Amino acid sequence: MESQPLQHVLELAQKKLTTYQSSKTRYLTRAALASMFIGFGVIVAFKTGSFFYNIHSPLTYPAAAFTFGAAIILIAYGGGDLFTGNTFYFTYTALEKKIGWMQVIKIWLTSYVGNIIGAVVFAFLILGTGLFRDSHVNSFLLSVVDQKMNAPTLELFFRAILCNWLICLAFFLPMSVKSDAAKLFMMVLFVFCFFISGYEHSIANMCTFAIALVIDHPEAISFNGVMHNLIPVTLGNLVGGGLLMGGVYWYLNNKPG
Repeated sequence: MESQPLQHVLELAQKKLTTYQSSKTRYLTRAALASMFIGFGVIVAFKTGSFFYNIHSPLTYPAAAFTFGAAIILIAYGGGDLFTGNTFYFTYTALEKKIGWMQVIKIWLTSYVGNIIGAVVFAFLILGTGLFRDSHVNSFLLSVVDQKMNAPTLELFFRAILCNWLICLAFFLPMSVKSDAAKLFMMVLFVFCFFISGYEHSIANMCTFAIALVIDHPEAISFNGVMHNLIPVTLGNLVGGGLLMGGVYWYLNNKPG
């Protein structure tokens, strides 16, 4: 049933591998671009949500979730490279014996480092704009960051599993659709579901945390809080994309024997 999109997954992984092998710097740059694209989504989501947050409106999260969909469009069509998507693509490709596991680990690490670089660079660019200097704007962002940094570790892990399962589906299911309009609708809808559900995405979090740390913030928001969140969330994203997507779809479509 999923043979066509899974073939596309193999082709996409091969393209990524070729880029990685030909130039580590270019691959790292693509990874940095991906987190910057997410940064744009973070900014528009929290700027939009702040209008409702300041008047205690129940539309705060729906408005932020809807506008955050811009991020997945930028990544899908802008050529970014996300660690979270790679957990699915390269797990499936390795299980199909098209790539070695050591190469997979190297690509995961490179994309993750690139995502971190992009998040930090984008945060300083936003700092330069002064757009989050006013407490009427940054209060919503800082409130969400504080919650993420103080959530129980095990809860963060399971939220991250569900998150990347859903986000990988947001990229995978549209592969079987020909219409660009339908693809965009599906992607934005899945991202809305992830955001409104309260799941945890490691790269979206690192972008949000980087912005929160460079602007004026309370002491409760710290680098220790970043690590408390990102370690279980990264591991959960790995399980969601690697096991529940790459592993499950390989099992379902692998011929017996």
